[in-house]
Amino acid sequence: VGCFLGLALLKVIDSKIVLRIFTLAGLIILTFTLFGGAGFALFGFPALGFCLSVMYAIIFSLALNSVDKAHGSFSGILCTGIAGGAIVSLLIGKLKDVMGLQAGMTVLYLTMGYILSLSFWAKPIVKNATITRKSKTALNYQ
Repeated sequence: VGCFLGLALLKVIDSKIVLRIFTLAGLIILTFTLFGGAGFALFGFPALGFCLSVMYAIIFSLALNSVDKAHGSFSGILCTGIAGGAIVSLLIGKLKDVMGLQAGMTVLYLTMGYILSLSFWAKPIVKNATITRKSKTALNYQ
């Protein structure tokens, strides 16, 4: 559902802004989930997953749109990064064993902070076409 919402929002809002909005929302949700009560966790983790599902597709398209050649090689590097993401799970588990689960899950702030930084410094070659209103009667693509 989140990917479809992200796809729809890309027709109205620039991809960097959509990524920024859902990353900030994810960080806020993560904070309430980790430091709130059990009720926050019950609804917070699914809401965080929703935000992450919107961000996932946008990260790939924004990354591939930011290089002018060697898309195949770059795509392979991105997929390797996904496999490398398993290291974050191991780090969370190790910190959980030493300091507790709440402290271990704070590692997610680092990864989401990096994604947030992408929304500021990524320079897409082609901007996504968004629907704009040029006149009062017709919708146009920009």
